[in-house]
Amino acid sequence: MSRQKDFFTFPNPVNETSARVVAGGVVAMAASAIALDQPWLLAPLTYGFAARVAAGPKLSPLGLLATRVATPRLPLEHRIVPGPPKRLAQGIGLAMTATASLLYYGFGAKRAAYRVLGALVVAAGLESAFGICLACKLFPFLMRAGLISETTCKECNDIWARQRKG
Repeated sequence: MSRQKDFFTFPNPVNETSARVVAGGVVAMAASAIALDQPWLLAPLTYGFAARVAAGPKLSPLGLLATRVATPRLPLEHRIVPGPPKRLAQGIGLAMTATASLLYYGFGAKRAAYRVLGALVVAAGLESAFGICLACKLFPFLMRAGLISETTCKECNDIWARQRKG
């Protein structure tokens, strides 16, 4: 049972380069779904977010591609960041893709579904291109509001110390 429990964990810390590569893949898939009118791409997008929430990159083809193929080949200085906010980002992505799927397939609301996907493209695009993780920015405030336990991420709890480092 312990091995199974260990398998279904999210990494902490996380290589930010890998997170940005995954975000780039999400942008490509979601933008393609909209621009090429390919709603079937909602299925792999939703699965990918669910897999990453459940087990980090271990069950996600995009996560595995990022961590095992792309990131090791990028000649960059990789930054290590806390994992819990990145898991929140994956959870928000799951909520958005599940909502888009429900809107499209459950209610036939194509425009609404694509608007939700458009918002996902913006958020993932900020992460991929500029390293701006909206969920990571939100995380400390959710901790302060008591919606996320302060013990979840000690580094995230002190947003002012993080700003002095950065």
